[in-house]
Amino acid sequence: MKKHFSIGLVILAVVTLTSCNKSGNGELTGVKGRGKWFEPTPYGMTFVHRGSFNLGPNDQDVTSSNTPSKTVSVDAFWMDDTEITNNEYRQFTQWVRDSIARTLLSEQFPEFMISEDRKGNPVDPPRINWDEKLEWDNPDYIEALETMYIPENERFFKKKEIDARKLSYEYHWIDLKQAARRINMYNYETQSYNGTVTDIKGEEKAVENRSSFIFSNQTNVYPDTLCWIRDFTFSYNEPWATRYFWHPGFDDYPAVGISWAQAKAFCHWRTKLHNDFLSSRKEATLQDYRLPNEVEWEYAARGDRQLSMFPWGGYYTREQDGVFMANFKPLRGNYVEDGGMATMKVGSYDPNDFGLYDMSGNVAEWTTTAYDESAYQYINDFNPNFEYNAKPEDTPAMKRKVIRGGSWKDISAFLQVSTRSYEYQDTTKSYIGFRCVRSSFGNEF
Repeated sequence: MKKHFSIGLVILAVVTLTSCNKSGNGELTGVKGRGKWFEPTPYGMTFVHRGSFNLGPNDQDVTSSNTPSKTVSVDAFWMDDTEITNNEYRQFTQWVRDSIARTLLSEQFPEFMISEDRKGNPVDPPRINWDEKLEWDNPDYIEALETMYIPENERFFKKKEIDARKLSYEYHWIDLKQAARRINMYNYETQSYNGTVTDIKGEEKAVENRSSFIFSNQTNVYPDTLCWIRDFTFSYNEPWATRYFWHPGFDDYPAVGISWAQAKAFCHWRTKLHNDFLSSRKEATLQDYRLPNEVEWEYAARGDRQLSMFPWGGYYTREQDGVFMANFKPLRGNYVEDGGMATMKVGSYDPNDFGLYDMSGNVAEWTTTAYDESAYQYINDFNPNFEYNAKPEDTPAMKRKVIRGGSWKDISAFLQVSTRSYEYQDTTKSYIGFRCVRSSFGNEF
């Protein structure tokens, strides 16, 4: 009896201790079962570790006369190793085209829209069914899709084509900067909001609830192919205008004719595309793609070389044997001397030490930063950035966005990593493209 009783006491003690361990023995242990975080390398991106550097020109830079230098620190992030290409951007335009087509078809053919889940529960709002095959030449679909085509009286030589003016992408986002304003903080005493928000049209409205910080925009996504003609007076660039975005020979060339607003819309779509896939796999950690800010761009372009004037290091645009290091406008207009006439395939030159290609030359790149000549004097030294959402009635000076890197039509001074320039957010150019970044989480290296 004593033996059995002793064994019973031991079992009871083990059970008691195990039970206590689950509750932390009354100690602060954190929430259990959270899993381990592992961030795989995003496709087509390279890692830029956190660090600090001297933002602005070096002593040797010709643009250093009136621009100050400032020591800043930047968080780690992922960056596209090349600019977004024509073929990558075409995936965006075709997704928009197909989503519009499926929405139109769903009015007559419900199978193109998912209104119930597998358990029969209603899906609100209904979502597009991408698994249903879309046949553009199906005679049953002709009438439903007719509005997507150019009207007969506008067709060139009676050719039936998709109307690019109809390809608009509508998206929503949460304006955290307006939500973070002290006046917009939730009042726990009155259990209400007291502040105001300003939408993209410049209209001010009272904050009613959390949804007041959600904004929406609609942007046409098709590139401005005529920029090749518009940018160069007294030039014959019609072949570039008619073939650059469509011809398969240009698939791996950087997408141009993209406005700042279109680049922002692309980032939102890329986020949606990726996060919808993660959600389908029940992965809780979602990711956001965006344009880099100006400081992130310069830090990435320097490639851990503090005093470098160019991404490849050194002070010159040629190698020792005289070969040019980037695609730009050398020798007073000898465009072909560097290996290309206008844009070139992305990655045609060696990457910098971060593994990033074409950070100088080929095409200049949009950033999310608003352009202000004196920005370096007032931006923070911790993840610095200056953004301003220009309103329609704002002056042109307030619609300037920073572009970086120089392009195939620029002289070497614009290729320097510290050189700042700008373009208006609603313009499109044959020498401006973009690349995306994604903030990194939990990486210590």
